[in-house]
Amino acid sequence: MPKSVLEADVAIVGAGPAGTAAALHLGQLGVKRVVLVDRADFPRDKTCGSGVSPKGIGCLKTLGVWDAVEPHAYWVKGLRLTTRGNETMFLSGGEAAAAIICNRRTLDEILLRRAQSLGVEFVPNFLVRSLIEEGGRVVGFQDDEGREVRARYTVVADGGHSKLIPERGPKSILQAIMGWWEGVEFTPHHVEMIFDPRVAPWYVWLFPENDTRVNIGICYRDDAHQHNARALFQQILDTHFAPRLRGARQLGTWKGHPILYSYTIEKLHSPGRVVIGEAGRMVHPATGEGIYQGMRSGILAAEALRDVLTGASTEARAFERYESRCRLAYSASFAATRLLQPLIDSPVLDTVAKVLPKSLRNRVAATP
Repeated sequence: MPKSVLEADVAIVGAGPAGTAAALHLGQLGVKRVVLVDRADFPRDKTCGSGVSPKGIGCLKTLGVWDAVEPHAYWVKGLRLTTRGNETMFLSGGEAAAAIICNRRTLDEILLRRAQSLGVEFVPNFLVRSLIEEGGRVVGFQDDEGREVRARYTVVADGGHSKLIPERGPKSILQAIMGWWEGVEFTPHHVEMIFDPRVAPWYVWLFPENDTRVNIGICYRDDAHQHNARALFQQILDTHFAPRLRGARQLGTWKGHPILYSYTIEKLHSPGRVVIGEAGRMVHPATGEGIYQGMRSGILAAEALRDVLTGASTEARAFERYESRCRLAYSASFAATRLLQPLIDSPVLDTVAKVLPKSLRNRVAATP
């Protein structure tokens, strides 16, 4: 017999941006008996560049938390881009393209507490061992301590290495390692992306979290396991940041994490189960961005579940529509990466940077 059993209409595994967005939006839609579990308690740190795109800001507004997030956000209005050939250019899309950096410890906590205020029950320190299936249908999950959560519908939002998702093809994995520093000089309200040949067509990044603190990291593919991540990261830091890091103070230790991605959107549901966020490999293949995709898929899943629970749609129709809406939201951008990355890994960007007038570079760089 299980040690304890919770019952819910919807049970969600994972309280990152995807899971909390789903829980919160279910609350907004009036769905009761929602249980959200996570392996950690909150607040907690998360290894992530913490960038939120303009579309991600739109999700925060939909979820009713933008006013709480904005005071903690650092606005990004431009990009300092360095090509493989070490040519630098500054790009800005204006106010409409402005993004933010918001540390995940803060962002996830705000989303979670807002969900709780709408009646979502949060269970921390719950490490899901396996799903509970009956008659070919997912009906909940359990942990190693004998606790169970039984639900009419289960939402899987526990990240890229989830073991709770429908079977899919081979994994595409990016390796990432990053650290935090105080006192690094940077162009205000600009992020930096460096397409160093050692990691291209992926990149080195510097993301400012406030006026004095930045996170710096790299992401790259290493299918043959040829690189020691820490050694490679140190080489990158020495090459691109050594003068700026001399007077800076490192905060904590470097953190590494794999990022799973896919160019296709598929297999996001089965009877009784919906998959959202990075668990569904909805991460941008070129940038590793996942916060927007996580929140957006959480919102779409919540709307599908509302339709099923209220009798407005059958489960099969609602879940198929959920997957179609995810495909519509992300597929074009993901597919464009296949065209973009060969250009990044070629001299094309170097040529563009060389022909861009310096007066234009300086004018864009000076834009606040």
